Amino acid sequence: MKLNSKYFDSIRAAPKRAADDADRKKHPTCQWKGCNRPAPHRAPKGRGRDGEYFAFCVDHVREYNASYNYFDGMSDAEVSDFQKDAMTGHRPTWKVGANSWAHGTSAKVSGARGGGDGFREHDPHDLFAEQARQAREQPAEQRRTLKPIERKSLEALHLPETASKQEIKTRFKELVKRHHPDSNGGDTRSEDTLREIIQAYNYLKRSGLV
Repeated sequence: MKLNSKYFDSIRAAPKRAADDADRKKHPTCQWKGCNRPAPHRAPKGRGRDGEYFAFCVDHVREYNASYNYFDGMSDAEVSDFQKDAMTGHRPTWKVGANSWAHGTSAKVSGARGGGDGFREHDPHDLFAEQARQAREQPAEQRRTLKPIERKSLEALHLPETASKQEIKTRFKELVKRHHPDSNGGDTRSEDTLREIIQAYNYLKRSGLV
């Protein structure tokens, strides 16, 4: 076998110097002080310089990583807050049940029916607006069937069975003022009427109708 054959030369392993030269052309020089070896490895420059890296050779990247501390200079509270935020990828969070208005990320709703960058931008097909319209047009929920004494108490206040809480409160104040003895010259009949009104109102209150 001829060692100086052109075929033997084509498969001869490249010498170490040739390999190092190839690495230097392919990779930058190590940034470790005093080192001029190829630097195929990257190492982060630290907090506040995210996305920036040093270029080191394999030995110096190991030495750098062994002493690297991302939290250097941060207090225990800051480290704790960082770790909590890391659990959500440092994205903003809010408590369950809090809507977008509660945490300040909602767009203004003043443009719901008009153009511009209000609620309509987030509801281009008016789906939520239509739901709100239907809710307004739906009749109020029917009150439970009243007991006879509850109906009688409403009659004492001259109110229908469908009277709302606010209507009951308003009528009660009107009748108390009208039938108070001071407004009727001490008429005993007015006192009896006032007593009946107060009893009726108190019963409605205990029944949850007020």
